[in-house]
Amino acid sequence: MPSAVIVDIVRTASGRGKPGGALSGTHPADLLATTIEALVERTGVDPVTIDDVIAGCVGQAGDQALNIARTAALVAGLPESVPGTSVDRQCGSSQQAAHFAAQGVVAGAYDIVVACGVESMSRVPMGTTDPEGGATAPLGRRYPDGLVNQGVSAELIAARWKLGRAELDEYSSRSHERATRTRADGGFDHEIVPVRLAGPDGSAGFHDVDETIRASTTAAGLGGLRPSFQDDDLSARFPEIDWVITPGNSSPLTDGASAALIMSDERAASLGLRPRARFHAFSVTGSDPLLMLTGVIPATQRVLARSGLSIDDIDAFEVNEAFAPVPLAWAREFGVDPEKLNPRGGAIALGHPLGASGTRLLATMVNHLEATGGRFGLQTMCEGAGMANATVIERL
Repeated sequence: MPSAVIVDIVRTASGRGKPGGALSGTHPADLLATTIEALVERTGVDPVTIDDVIAGCVGQAGDQALNIARTAALVAGLPESVPGTSVDRQCGSSQQAAHFAAQGVVAGAYDIVVACGVESMSRVPMGTTDPEGGATAPLGRRYPDGLVNQGVSAELIAARWKLGRAELDEYSSRSHERATRTRADGGFDHEIVPVRLAGPDGSAGFHDVDETIRASTTAAGLGGLRPSFQDDDLSARFPEIDWVITPGNSSPLTDGASAALIMSDERAASLGLRPRARFHAFSVTGSDPLLMLTGVIPATQRVLARSGLSIDDIDAFEVNEAFAPVPLAWAREFGVDPEKLNPRGGAIALGHPLGASGTRLLATMVNHLEATGGRFGLQTMCEGAGMANATVIERL
């Protein structure tokens, strides 16, 4: 069987996902098309040979409706013969897109695929696709006490793993510190492709610096923020909650896109392309939809078992920082070296454009392994309704 390899992988810089953010004036199809165009230009691949474009996107409504993968492929100038399909596995949507692409290559169904993702949270806010909450109403038959939003799930995780406010804020401050240092050292330069911006007066500019990184962030400063999800009724239902989740120890609303060019090792060799990494193992799991964000733990256990590797064999971990308790609980379960966990900062600093985060984390991990000489990287994402993906890659 062929191996599935990553020939190149790119992302846009993050934009604040609200009106006035750097990317809020850019249509999400244009954001995604920017990354697809960059892959074609950087690799020289003939676009007619691309078998499919698989795009993660969570808010598939408004500007992101009607199969944004196909729209972006056409906007990017790919031949009309290149199809596209959109995937929603919540926060892990583009990681799942990469899984589908790589698995298709291994199965012989694809030779060359673009796996990608996009989210414009400024233009398609969270909840747009289900404003009344009716889509999940039938779940009340199975969960009569009711499920909760992700912020409350993060509170439950903090309580269960005994993660206090000071620890969460210290971790979050460190995310900004690491991202700030990486940016200053040029560590993000190779993965970021500039987005062309059109001003209201017709002038043009470019966005190529992560807008969500706050270099001045300190744990003491974060300590002054008020809890985001505190609720008297929920306090009565969950007396163990201390209400420690704030905007500072959560990922911000974010706009962005990312994309990877994935193909078989045989096709890469025939085209004279040098792969940067190969897919080593995959997993996807369901988990308790009340806690919701703990699936990263069984997903990691499963992907390690499938890979034949131990946790000590992994050189870098990307555990999505949807909320600070997620990577901290995960790290406590596996006893990993904190220096290996999100070594370039995570979503608390770099942002979490939902559908794009999977391939964004993958881009950062590939570049980190190359910069440090590491061999194996493990990425895992918690996902809405209690799911998680995990991926192990090997740097080549």
